[in-house]
Amino acid sequence: MTVVRYEPWTLLNRWRRELDQNFDGFAGDASWTPAVDIHEESKQFVVRADLPGVKPADIEITAEKGVLALRGSRNFEQKTDDGHYSRVERASGKFVRTFTLPENVATDEIKAQFKDGVLELTIPKMAKAEPRRIEVLAA
Repeated sequence: MTVVRYEPWTLLNRWRRELDQNFDGFAGDASWTPAVDIHEESKQFVVRADLPGVKPADIEITAEKGVLALRGSRNFEQKTDDGHYSRVERASGKFVRTFTLPENVATDEIKAQFKDGVLELTIPKMAKAEPRRIEVLAA
């Protein structure tokens, strides 16, 4: 008896990837999409991306014109004796994730750390420009 696992979101995920490839110039050659968590703190934004099996040297991070882009690749060794697999689920190849940055971030101060397959970016916020009251002097 063969056990077949039913995954209802597989078709929707495939459609999303196809739409991303058609509408996003960055994702045209992406093979897989890493999972990402983003949260806002009082002084910074934190982005965490799951990149298991990716070497730090294979990750490229750019912040330009209000867009943060994570690019890279992951390649697995494929050792087989007879050339057949019973099941392959781990994606390999290139990945791309892009995010629109808010105007109040200091892109030149973004820091990246990679530990245990998780890339963590800290994106500091710039100090808010407070309105300044200008005193009018009588002549």
